[in-house]
Amino acid sequence: MKLVLIGIQGSGKSTQGNLLSKQLGIPYLSTGHIFRQLAKEKTKLGKYIKVIMNSGLLIPDDKTIEIVNSYLKRPEYKKGYILDGFPRTLNQAEKFINNVDKVIYLDIPEKEAIYRLVYRNSQDRDDETIPAIKKRIEQFKKFTIPVLDYYRKQKKLVEIDGTQTIEEVNQQILKSLGKQLIKNKVQSWQIKNKKIIAIVGLPGAGKTDAAKFFESRGLPVISFGKIINEYIEKK
Repeated sequence: MKLVLIGIQGSGKSTQGNLLSKQLGIPYLSTGHIFRQLAKEKTKLGKYIKVIMNSGLLIPDDKTIEIVNSYLKRPEYKKGYILDGFPRTLNQAEKFINNVDKVIYLDIPEKEAIYRLVYRNSQDRDDETIPAIKKRIEQFKKFTIPVLDYYRKQKKLVEIDGTQTIEEVNQQILKSLGKQLIKNKVQSWQIKNKKIIAIVGLPGAGKTDAAKFFESRGLPVISFGKIINEYIEKK
């Protein structure tokens, strides 16, 4: 399973990423992690990244895409990964060739993010001043919101209310992946015996998406509206 976590700073990506990594048995990493690991290697690419990072400069967008795509082809990521902090731009998303299964967007209001980072953080960090945080949020809105639209059109985006508790957010993410937490163990959703499930709700409630979920698990789906329309056409 290949997952991407997206959200503004303070949304809980690292918390959920590490939690999901333990539950799903796949590695959690960020672009920062990738660059730091490569910088330790005595290769031409490793030396290049080390020089760029030590100089305080940003690795160019095209080079970042090339590095991430290449890095994730390694054997240890064959079973999947949880990627945090990439893609950040539409250009990166379009050139990211790792066939992502789901993109999890942890959505929290700007005020909540600032509160978490400034008032709850016990660490004294220069990069977590209110102006600095607001600047990163502005960058997120400018460059990363189009990434959400890109994956939404591909029907890969899962939007989660990040203001909930850690446990509630985690459960919703697992549910979106067709999994559930039973006695602290993650299990795939499965049908133990024959069932007839009726899905009802107001227009826009998500009945179609719910039906597609069950259909993807091998259940035949019968649309009442479709039956009525076919009956009317015949008569």
